[in-house]
This record gives sequence, C-alpha cells and structure tokens, in this order.
Amino acid sequence: VDLMESGGGSVEAGGSLTLSCVASGFTFSIYDISWVRQAPGKGLEWVSSVPPDGGTYYIDSVKGRFTISRDNAKNTLFLQMNSLKTEDTGMYYCARGSAAAGYSDWGQGTQVTVSS
Repeated sequence: VDLMESGGGSVEAGGSLTLSCVASGFTFSIYDISWVRQAPGKGLEWVSSVPPDGGTYYIDSVKGRFTISRDNAKNTLFLQMNSLKTEDTGMYYCARGSAAAGYSDWGQGTQVTVSS
C-alpha cells in the first residue's frame, strides 16, 4: 500500500492550494479516504473524508472553504483549499480509513504553510 501526497506549499492568507494523493496497492474505490493534518506542536486533526459513495464530510473549521473529491479511475484523492487561514498551516496527510473506523495506512504528508 502506498499513498503519495503532493501540492503543498507556502501561500498568503486568503490564497488557495490543491492537494493530491495518489494511491496504489489496494482497491481505492471501495475505501473511505481521509485528509488529516497536524499543526506545529499539536496532535493529529481529522479534516475531511470521502467514502466510496462519494459523500463528503468536513471538520467545521474548513466547511465552505475546502472541497474533497476523489477520482476512482485514477486512484487519486484531492483537497481543494480556498480562503486559507494561518490556522490551516500544518502537515497534511492522506489516510486510508476514517475517523470513525480508524486509519490503516498513511502517506508521508505534504506541508502547507499559510502566512499572514
């Protein structure tokens, strides 16, 4: 199993980034896939999930700003992040699973830095 994130970077507050996660080694389309972040000096925080049925779930702090999506044909997960805030700064991880069921596999992460 491999999950490879990309798309992180440094932006000013109000800017946008799109994260991608390419998965391999398992049947991507039948699993919940999530984005989880870790701010500097803090613990892991679930951000968003998309189950196989395509429904989307978000932590309250990103609702209306972030959009999660998946392309099962390309085994790829996306996170479109708009109106970024300094508090969105952190390492963003792609993970197989969900907050409710737990995570079985993780990517290496991609860094997002939002400056004021």
